[in-house]
Amino acid sequence: MTEHSKKQQLVELIRANPFISQQELADGLGLSRSAVAGHIAGLIRERKLLGRAYVLPDRRPVTCIGAANLDRKLRSLAGIALHTSNPASQSESFGGVARNIAENLARLGTPVALITATGKDSSGAALLAHAQSLGIDTSGTLQLPDLASGTYTAVLDQDGEMVVALADMALYDRLDPAFIDSCQTRIATSALVVADLNLPLATVDAVIAQARRLDAPLVLVAVSEPKMARLPQDLSGVRLLILNRGELAARVGRELASETELDAAVAEVRAQGARDLIVTRGAEGVVFTRGGDIVRLYAHGTEVVDVTGAGDAFAAAVCWSLMQDGDDLELACRRGLKLSALTLSVPETVHPRLGPDTLMNTNTNTNTQD
Repeated sequence: MTEHSKKQQLVELIRANPFISQQELADGLGLSRSAVAGHIAGLIRERKLLGRAYVLPDRRPVTCIGAANLDRKLRSLAGIALHTSNPASQSESFGGVARNIAENLARLGTPVALITATGKDSSGAALLAHAQSLGIDTSGTLQLPDLASGTYTAVLDQDGEMVVALADMALYDRLDPAFIDSCQTRIATSALVVADLNLPLATVDAVIAQARRLDAPLVLVAVSEPKMARLPQDLSGVRLLILNRGELAARVGRELASETELDAAVAEVRAQGARDLIVTRGAEGVVFTRGGDIVRLYAHGTEVVDVTGAGDAFAAAVCWSLMQDGDDLELACRRGLKLSALTLSVPETVHPRLGPDTLMNTNTNTNTQD
């Protein structure tokens, strides 16, 4: 057996079982363990394997860092009257921005890892079991016996539009910089890292610093206007920041009443170090950066059944597109708008019938304007 064929067989064994031990590889190939170790070192130098976990380049996961909650939705059966009881219907599902993005990506056929925190309770066990059933790697989860798993309760009006949402997410403060440092190997071997702003400010800063040091592409996804305070001032190392108009206004500390003011705010935040921005604007579409330009992409109308999860679906599709087709942000935004519209049309937080081909034939006729 030639050296080349030995290495090829080694790669195929690792592809079949990424967790295989060096001794198992040695037994399977009829080699000594030291010989296997030498071959692995050579493959890592050649970038045919990535790091200690023998991660194959074409199967590196997207690593999502942030919230995984139990979501409750209360939908009014009529117009909402304040300060009194309103008849409503109730549903429960799994949510959290990072978890929602991870589920969308997994259903689209992407290898995904989720780094989050749960309580050691029935909700946490159910969250992890559901993620694992989709093929999401949850081995990076921090399980906390002294805190309850996160919950998010949204109140929707009779048309499915959100009126108010209440979130209990104190446990994510335990995802501190020291914990992120312990995840360095996971981040280094990721094809893309996605973090939401449910993380504390110092932790987001630590994620950015790691991404910058490891040259790992990083997408930050905003969560709400109040949590924009968790976005560090220095965004150097951020490949892409996704946020809505209100969150952008919160970042720059002023209202954005006109398109000129919005464009100035985009330029201001981009100057803080982020390579690109996408600003979502609901039914009006999105604004994104392209080189030194700011581009508008308009959305087609869609029937709204439930708005919950639409923004996370947009972010997931953008990340999926960046993985598939590189840095084409216009195509990524088109795919984001498509998946967001699909999600708006169903009552579930994540569309249950997604597949690897869902976004392949995305409409390219949506109007753009520089």
